[in-house]
Amino acid sequence: FFLFLLSTSLLFSCKENKEAAPVAEAQPIAQATGATYNVVPATSKVLWKATKPGGGHNGSFPVSTGNVTVENGLITSGTFTIDVANLTVDDLQGDDKASLESHLKGTGTEGTEDFFKTPKFPTATFAITKVTGLANDTEGNALVYGNLTLLDVTKEVNFKANINILENNVTVATPPFVINRTDWGLKYQSKSFQKLKDKFIDDEVTLQINLNAAISQ
Repeated sequence: FFLFLLSTSLLFSCKENKEAAPVAEAQPIAQATGATYNVVPATSKVLWKATKPGGGHNGSFPVSTGNVTVENGLITSGTFTIDVANLTVDDLQGDDKASLESHLKGTGTEGTEDFFKTPKFPTATFAITKVTGLANDTEGNALVYGNLTLLDVTKEVNFKANINILENNVTVATPPFVINRTDWGLKYQSKSFQKLKDKFIDDEVTLQINLNAAISQ
């Protein structure tokens, strides 16, 4: 019983430590200056986790293209494309996995307008508006601000990141952070818009970004 209480308290502590990414109106994209590093798709992705009463699901979005520019040891600009049409669900297998992936993509025979509508919107993009330093923080050494475009809706978000800049390589890794999916029009089974009792899906979605970019040759 003690171990159960301890594990439960740790679970809720971890959940509470996930920071909500502030959302604002779209801002001008940062001007590219300095050396260009191209995103390596094989080692870059965006992890996601969605929850509902009694459970949830998690998976990832591939990152198909992108780049960052670096000058004087600082990222000056960057953009990357998220391949929503090839999202994965990682906690299911077989028919259940295929069914949920199809529903999220909107490629099945039902519910095609519920989530990402990938036949219309196969990708999402993130474009940096600015990067500022972050001192004495255990979760990151920078704050990254950028315009996230999803379902043809663009909002600026910012989140902590650990940025590591080497001569031939740049990595950007974030701790888990939370966005509200309804800000981008994802309102399916949202209790903010419908009376669903315990049949709702939480508005808050957890994301974690891992990017690897190599110097342009």
